Amino acid sequence: MTRPANPKYSPKILLASDLAEGDVVFWGPDGWERDLLRAKIAYDEAEAATLDAAGKAAVAANRVVDAYQVDVTVDAAGAPTPSHFREKFRAAGPSVRRDLGKQAGLQGAGNR
Repeated sequence: MTRPANPKYSPKILLASDLAEGDVVFWGPDGWERDLLRAKIAYDEAEAATLDAAGKAAVAANRVVDAYQVDVTVDAAGAPTPSHFREKFRAAGPSVRRDLGKQAGLQGAGNR
């Protein structure tokens, strides 16, 4: 289920690199997630500020590095897809073989 689009705001998600394992992670309802489909989507500036605060806290705690927000498009089912190539590539996981590694078991990140 998606929320109505705000014509003045592009939806965003927060992504980072996990320090323990090096994976790309997304801020979700229960903390950091490896599945893009579980990413919490900010639909306005207030929600984006909450994402930003979570990212800064996680960086300060040495949990992740390079936490930043990215623009996404949201389909009718509520699934986010990064708008830019770099984040699409990062969300897909290692590029050598998508059928291997952690991304092979994820529905949202590596199998699109």
